[in-house]
Amino acid sequence: MPGLKPVGEQVVVVMGATSGIGRAAARRFAAKGAKLVVSARNEVALAALAAELEAAGGQVVAVPAEVTDAEEVRAVAEAAVAAYGRLDTWVHLPAASVYARFDEHTPEEFRRVLEVTLLGQVHGAMAALPHLKREGRGALVHVTSAIARRSVPLQSSYAAAKRGTEGFLEALRTELRHDGVGVRVTNVMPASVNTPFFDRARTRLGVKPMGPPPLYQPSVVARALVHAAEHGPRDLVVGGAARALLAGQRLSPRAMDLLLARAGFAMQRSRQPPPARDALFEPAGPHQETGSFGHLAFRHSAYTWAATHRAASAALAVAGAAGIAAAVRRRAGTPPGRSRPSCS
Repeated sequence: MPGLKPVGEQVVVVMGATSGIGRAAARRFAAKGAKLVVSARNEVALAALAAELEAAGGQVVAVPAEVTDAEEVRAVAEAAVAAYGRLDTWVHLPAASVYARFDEHTPEEFRRVLEVTLLGQVHGAMAALPHLKREGRGALVHVTSAIARRSVPLQSSYAAAKRGTEGFLEALRTELRHDGVGVRVTNVMPASVNTPFFDRARTRLGVKPMGPPPLYQPSVVARALVHAAEHGPRDLVVGGAARALLAGQRLSPRAMDLLLARAGFAMQRSRQPPPARDALFEPAGPHQETGSFGHLAFRHSAYTWAATHRAASAALAVAGAAGIAAAVRRRAGTPPGRSRPSCS
């Protein structure tokens, strides 16, 4: 399969670009020299983002779209081709959530979460794929969550949508491989991220919801998205906390059930008042990169750095092993380059 282009040579669409991870990603792709198309529901916030990126020297086209409308999403892909002649990477982020027990959801709420968080991803892939196939290469980068593989209480609708997204991505990936199409499909699974998502989620907790700690700043995920656009890994887990959650699930799902039944409710309740309005059916702010839990969020993830810099981390491991071996030889009194005789 042909390789992916450097980000500075790409045309990148970022869906859900006006806040949180999407805003951080748009800024990072622009800083790397990518030609951008940014999209979101709120036209005013979208225009402000485009103006910011252009002022910093970026090439940006802004196209408002509602991800539950397949025709509007298709128009975003067509706008990219009209403006730049092609499409190289599609990054899809929009999601909605209801923080409540399953039996506190209404059917309309559950359906809406699925429409935004699952069908929106489907619409994005359907819109981008014909253009990527025509180029013969490219990247579909879909942001799900560690919750795609290990659900947590109070997020049944969100978890269902994220797991459904992983399911359709697996099918799509194998179909493309069967057909010899050089389009990479990446499932990006972050841990909890400090975004305004919690300021806009519908909640019945009586307080503002929060992600299970520890959290990470959106910039950590944005760096991973740039890596995915250039390298196209199959899966990319972001944050050591996400890796730990998935490792626990593989080791013992029953133990994780017990742990989350005991601790999973309290860890998603903040001490802040609930949002005045939510964005489940209508756009709502704030339209900014970070949320209100910065004091709990890491700016870097050693695990994610290692996962996206395998050559460097391998070299560090080799250097570390060599250093340990040298220290052992010195301690044992063996000159470097000579081995101790073995006992018979």
